[in-house]
Amino acid sequence: MKRNLLLVAAILVANFSFAQFYVSGSVGYAIGSAEQKLGETIATTHTENNYGSYGNGTNFQMRLGYFFNDTFGIDLGFAYLNGTDQTVAGAKLGYKETDAIARARAYGFSPSLVYKFTKNLYGRFGALIKLGGKTEAVVYDKTTLANPEALGLPIGSYTETNYVEDYHGHLPLGFVGAFGYKYEFANNFSVFAEAEYMGISVKRKDSEIQSFNTDIKLPDGTTAKEGFYTLDNLPEGKVIKTEYLDELPNNNTDPSKQLSQKVPYSSFGINFGVTYNFGSKSVSN
Repeated sequence: MKRNLLLVAAILVANFSFAQFYVSGSVGYAIGSAEQKLGETIATTHTENNYGSYGNGTNFQMRLGYFFNDTFGIDLGFAYLNGTDQTVAGAKLGYKETDAIARARAYGFSPSLVYKFTKNLYGRFGALIKLGGKTEAVVYDKTTLANPEALGLPIGSYTETNYVEDYHGHLPLGFVGAFGYKYEFANNFSVFAEAEYMGISVKRKDSEIQSFNTDIKLPDGTTAKEGFYTLDNLPEGKVIKTEYLDELPNNNTDPSKQLSQKVPYSSFGINFGVTYNFGSKSVSN
């Protein structure tokens, strides 16, 4: 029994002689992967699909890790995605001009396993969880009034609408994988570069209009009436809060209830960063 305890103790000492904590920070840029249709742009002669992924953008990460030995470790990553603008809807018609873009502002968490192939090459594979954030839609619409005389305005007068709507999703679960190369440039300090894939989609839960304003303008662009519609006086068919559900009756007429959909956040990216190791042995990221 005593011999077995000594053997276990020896194994633990051998493992912990390699064990190390580390912390790293990085910044990277990702392009959309597994892009899906986000909307349409309608012109006089044709209609064009708009494809994209909200995972496209700049990614900031901080990771805490622990190596059990000289090969295997665990990694806890915390990230913020500053997504680029994605065109979701548009119109280029004689009487109507619409430009609607959306962008992600998301916080994520990724627990991963890390494996060192060599002293410098490593791989990282794990789960991806979106902890919070939103998809922010920014919409501009210019529409010629069909009957301006009813408002005492000349023909050619139009409405100009600007509004912002935030979309929130259910807690999703995805996959993250990365291959990287690190180089130790000073005692306990390393720089690294890695290629990273994130595969995740988010099902919409609800949305809320944050700001809304419609002005009526004369043909020369002069404002005839400010705040014709506002957040306190939305036009028919618009509601401040909308809930997205998996099932609705065919006779639903409530604009605050809509069918849900999944939106893509998948991406391929490259990250560059610095690691600090709390120990004498250098470890991978």
